[in-house]
Amino acid sequence: MEATQNKKIVLSAIQPTGTPTLGNYLGALKNWKTMSADYECFYAVADLHSITVRPEPALLRRRTLEMYALLLAIGLDPKENTVFVQSHVPAHAQLAWILNCYAQFGEAARMTQFKDKSEKHPENVNVGLFAYPMLMAADILLYQADYVPVGHDQKQHLEITRDIAERFNGIYGQTFKVPEPFIGKAGANIKSLQDPTQKMSKSDPNAKAFISMLDDADAIVRKIKSAVTDSESYVRYAEGKDGVNNLMGIYACCTGRSYEQIEQEFAGKGYGDFKAAVAEAVVEELRPVKTEFDRLIDDKAYLTACMQEGAEKASYFAGKTLRKAMKKVGFYQF
Repeated sequence: MEATQNKKIVLSAIQPTGTPTLGNYLGALKNWKTMSADYECFYAVADLHSITVRPEPALLRRRTLEMYALLLAIGLDPKENTVFVQSHVPAHAQLAWILNCYAQFGEAARMTQFKDKSEKHPENVNVGLFAYPMLMAADILLYQADYVPVGHDQKQHLEITRDIAERFNGIYGQTFKVPEPFIGKAGANIKSLQDPTQKMSKSDPNAKAFISMLDDADAIVRKIKSAVTDSESYVRYAEGKDGVNNLMGIYACCTGRSYEQIEQEFAGKGYGDFKAAVAEAVVEELRPVKTEFDRLIDDKAYLTACMQEGAEKASYFAGKTLRKAMKKVGFYQF
């Protein structure tokens, strides 16, 4: 069981903290399937990361299963990719502890995400939240990843991963591959439907602000119809037209049309026609994903079998790196 010859390795992970939005799908997940044609891909449901907020146990179990099913539903073939649940591979937690000892307190304390979450949730500033970047570093370094697709909010975490890898390699010799950010097809930057100056987020208290990947057709149509636009009545991409620009971006991603083509398509038509077309495009974009998800989530035996196979494949690769790192540090091994 070796990595495919001549293919670079990519590691991506997503937390099971709720159903991803249309923004998550068009901005990242949609590209995951296409990546597997050119790269050796490891895709993880990052359940270890999700317990910094102490989720209800039954909810975490259900969301983990649902997220795993959703990854398969978007077209990630478990035979072609390594699709696994993070906690099923103990090497993640083991290497994270080692990396904790090679990360400096000061550099970890500078992480913007830690500061932001500490301010938002002062009642639960736990050590896991502080050590989150080291677990993320373990996720990446275990698989000797060449590339990691990261959003703006995770760039710092990739930087500290690189710093820790270089520090460890500097002390013990080449052990970890130093990863690079993945620069592939640009993902869409989808904004809130109600406040198009903000990122679309599943945690938005206004349910009209986001579209879930598993929303039904009626819900999608309602949300697009209520999306914020402006006082003009014609479709064009321009500064100050954040709401229309956002809908054009969504339509472009779903149809493959350029902004110029979209403007031509809706020349002489109002926002009602435009929103109807956007809603139809989104429904058709998400329909096969929802259909496949609904089929998979009813087949728990198949999902469990895929999880087990994914865990075995991931453990094989992760175990080699972990043993190498432990030997370098000096742990007594059989």
